[in-house]
Amino acid sequence: MSRMVGTVSRGIRTPIIRSGDDLVEIVTASLLDAAASEGFALRDRDIVAMTEAIVARAQGNYASVDDIAADVKAKLGGGTIGVIFPILSRNRFAICLRGIAKGAKKIVLMLSYPSDEVGNHLVSLDAVDAKGVDPYKDVLTLEQYRALFGYEKHPFTGVDYVAYYQELIEGCGAEAEIIFANDPRAILPYTKDVLCCDIHTRARTKRLLKAAGGERVLGLDEILNAPVNGSGCNEKYGLLGSNKSTEEQVKLFPRDCQGLVEAIQGRLLEKTGKHVEVMVYGDGAFKDPVGKIWELADPVVSPAYTAGLEGTPNELKLKYLADNDFAHLSGEALRDAIKDRIHKKDGDLVGQMVSEGTTPRRLTDLIGSLCDLTSGSGDKGTPVVFIQGYFDNYTTE
Repeated sequence: MSRMVGTVSRGIRTPIIRSGDDLVEIVTASLLDAAASEGFALRDRDIVAMTEAIVARAQGNYASVDDIAADVKAKLGGGTIGVIFPILSRNRFAICLRGIAKGAKKIVLMLSYPSDEVGNHLVSLDAVDAKGVDPYKDVLTLEQYRALFGYEKHPFTGVDYVAYYQELIEGCGAEAEIIFANDPRAILPYTKDVLCCDIHTRARTKRLLKAAGGERVLGLDEILNAPVNGSGCNEKYGLLGSNKSTEEQVKLFPRDCQGLVEAIQGRLLEKTGKHVEVMVYGDGAFKDPVGKIWELADPVVSPAYTAGLEGTPNELKLKYLADNDFAHLSGEALRDAIKDRIHKKDGDLVGQMVSEGTTPRRLTDLIGSLCDLTSGSGDKGTPVVFIQGYFDNYTTE
């Protein structure tokens, strides 16, 4: 009988990971134990992925609020600092804001509106339209914002992030002033020392500010990009990708993990004789249609992956073939014709109508999103994901 199952994604349980743990040994042993327990076997081109959180934890890549404060003060002067375009997150940004505020006398916090970069809304677009506000050009003070929109709370968390961030800043001993704008240059009348907290648009934001007269202009990727008082760091991403560990500590995005994925690939080849692809994943890249949140708060989906995961899918659209080229066929004749077309497909289908509607995204972004949904973000206890059949197609037996 022909094979009836395509892609399978399994969450793999592991021990709780602590600083200093050997992830090569733990990931390999956990996967092989799961295979023995559940009765599946590894195959060539299977995929093993581990969440960035366990990699950073094993590395001991942590920093304190005071470490953040020291770096901010040293690099931005410790006076009035513009903090612009942060995401609205208790887990991702609030603890970073505490460190930033401790490193300054005054914070001018500039929030984008109606939503942050990853889709968390302060107010709805409909509310902005109803009030006749143009978010592309209008700069609002806190008083104007409250008069227009009142005290909106996030639909999922129930938090008024405007009040929450103001209280965090003031609780750290800094003065707080809040404005709302979407042009980064709107911060410059308040201060020329600016910390850009956006993630995926940070290069443009910094470029515009520097061209418009910003003096000390940095991004979160330039805070804790080297150790401070013996702290962890991330040379490439700094504070980007960090999240709350304790009330006084952040876990940073993992560093130098290319060697890890290659070592796990080598260990699995040694143990099983199979060439398995390996990657580290963080947030998936997808949008929630209800909450409107675009999930990707990490700087990248995958900071490290083995060579076989490079590139984008090269797939034919089966329904296009069935409805167009082979509309006159059915049953076994249709199956055989489609299989034959797959066997003969070009190595690069970009721009061809027969591939229209397939997903034009990088493999690591697609696979990372699948992994993120499989492992979840709570108490599943499966920080390793094992995927089989991802590279199969309709012809694979």
